[in-house]
Amino acid sequence: MILEMKVPSPGESIKEVEIATWLVKDGDYVEKDQAIAEVDSDKATLELPAEASGIITLKAEEGDAVAVGAVVCHIDTDGAKPAGDAPVAEAVKTVEAPKAEVKAEAPKAAPVAAAPAATYASGTPSPAARKILDEKNIAPASVTGTGKDGRITKDDAVNAVPSMGTPTGGSRGTERTKLSMLRRKVAERLVAAKNETAMLTTFNEVNMTPINTLRNEYKDAFKAKHGGIGLGYMSFFTKAVTRALKLFPDVNSMMDGDHKIAFDFCDISIAVSGPKGLMVPVVRNAENLTFRGVEADIKRLAIKARDGQITVDDMTGGTFTITNGGVFGSMLSTPIINPPQSGILGMHNIIERPIAVNGKVEIHPMMYVALSYDHRIIDGRESVGFLVAVKEALENPMELLMDNNPKKALEL
Repeated sequence: MILEMKVPSPGESIKEVEIATWLVKDGDYVEKDQAIAEVDSDKATLELPAEASGIITLKAEEGDAVAVGAVVCHIDTDGAKPAGDAPVAEAVKTVEAPKAEVKAEAPKAAPVAAAPAATYASGTPSPAARKILDEKNIAPASVTGTGKDGRITKDDAVNAVPSMGTPTGGSRGTERTKLSMLRRKVAERLVAAKNETAMLTTFNEVNMTPINTLRNEYKDAFKAKHGGIGLGYMSFFTKAVTRALKLFPDVNSMMDGDHKIAFDFCDISIAVSGPKGLMVPVVRNAENLTFRGVEADIKRLAIKARDGQITVDDMTGGTFTITNGGVFGSMLSTPIINPPQSGILGMHNIIERPIAVNGKVEIHPMMYVALSYDHRIIDGRESVGFLVAVKEALENPMELLMDNNPKKALEL
């Protein structure tokens, strides 16, 4: 029996996916539930498992965009599984008869094709090609046309690259690759965030000494108590953010046309860098989680993102985002809002700097923090107040995040 395998729906809003990689070859025998392909949606990369055992016939190529519900392969369930340990038949030696001697004739010169005569169409782009060349700012005279009579076609314009100047030696190779559907969607959303929101960024700095003191004192006991889960900075920042969101609820809201949607829960999106690009999984109801709960959830989601096992549901929703460019060495940045959310907090690297403390100059580990927000729904008072509340909680975690009982807060 021939089984038609169709693309399952990865999520309610996803109508199309792209075949990223076939993990099997045409004609291979596959087992039921074996991963046969990786498919990219605009939210995640997912594995496509075989629905039955049998011989597979591929019906789509890598890079093809296919609609949800479309057939991507056939599986012949009557196909026999190849024997892996079948004995090799003894080779039969054959003796070839001597071939008659044939006199080799001198090869005749191939006729030289006459160069096409130049016409009015030579080097002239088609309307579609001209539009593409104008967008790339490439002169038609620098493009060799492959169309009839040397006309520049749309494909010629798409493949044309701007001049990189006169070469002076050394390697000057180029490579053109198609962006994954996930990367294209990320690019689209980033541009939309810049064009469709009144985005503004406010900055502050945080003295990380109190957090470092707590981590140095309790991180070993925390890790031993909670099965290898580390006490990192993200739990402190997540707890500080959820506290500030309760104090300034406008930051935990989003616009929907002429209405504002306010949330009484804090679903915190955590931006992580995965092998397929930027992913933003969500920590649900972070306001109810302990330090251990936050760290465990972030670790679970980070592992899934790293291993390509993240699901659409893991990244759906979110009311506020935290991104940490500091892990890559960033000192200061203006993070871009994750639509339709209205705010994003940017963490950065920690550098020891001299600061004034009680009239004296002291060296402390300092971090710049940035809040980008949608000014259409969040005013300056709320945005600045929110970031100050985050700063206060991070610089006084014992009182504001742990209720002066760190062992209870860390469940030790």
